[in-house]
Amino acid sequence: MSDLTRLAQALNDALPQTQCTRCGYPDCHSYALAMAEGEAAINQCPPGGQEGVARLAALTGRPALALNPQHGVESARRRAVIDEAWCIGCTLCLTACPVDCIVGGPKLMHTVIDAQCTGCELCLPACPVDCIALVPASGERTGWQAWSEPQARQARSRHDWHRQRLQRDALEETRRLAARMPDARDR
Repeated sequence: MSDLTRLAQALNDALPQTQCTRCGYPDCHSYALAMAEGEAAINQCPPGGQEGVARLAALTGRPALALNPQHGVESARRRAVIDEAWCIGCTLCLTACPVDCIVGGPKLMHTVIDAQCTGCELCLPACPVDCIALVPASGERTGWQAWSEPQARQARSRHDWHRQRLQRDALEETRRLAARMPDARDR
C-alpha cells in the first residue's frame, strides 16, 4: 500500500462518515483522497467540526485552520423525519439517502430508520412535496461530540452497501434493456 493510500485511509477514518457532500465532494472517501493528494483543505467538514479539523491536521501535519464557513458551520446533529400523511411514495428520497436509512416502496408511505440517519440533509431537496423535516438528534452536542466512532463506522458500511446496491441495480437495468434489444445479427 502506498503512502498516499495509507494517508487517504487514515483521513477517511477520521471523518464522521455522514456522506453529506458539504465538503464539495460526493462522499467522505473522495474528500479524504483529495486531502491526501493536497487538492482539498482540511477544514471543509462541518459535521466533524473543529475537533474534526484538529484530527485531520494531526494526520496531515497541516495547521489546524478554522472551519471554512463556505461549507457550513458546526452545529448539533439532526435526523430526518418524514411526515407520513404527506408522503406520496415517489421514492426520490430513497435514491438520495447515501446510507439507505429510508425505507418504503413506490406509491407507499416512507419512513426513516432513526438510528441510521446521519443527518446529511440530502433527502430534503429530493422530496417534491416537502414532507421531510429535520429534528434534533444530539441535543447541544456538536461535531464529534454529537457523533461516535461506532456510528461513523456503521454509516461508512451502510454507504458502501448503498454504492454497491446502486451499481448492482444499474447493471441489472442494463441487462434488462439489452435482453429487450433485438440482436443486430437478426436484422
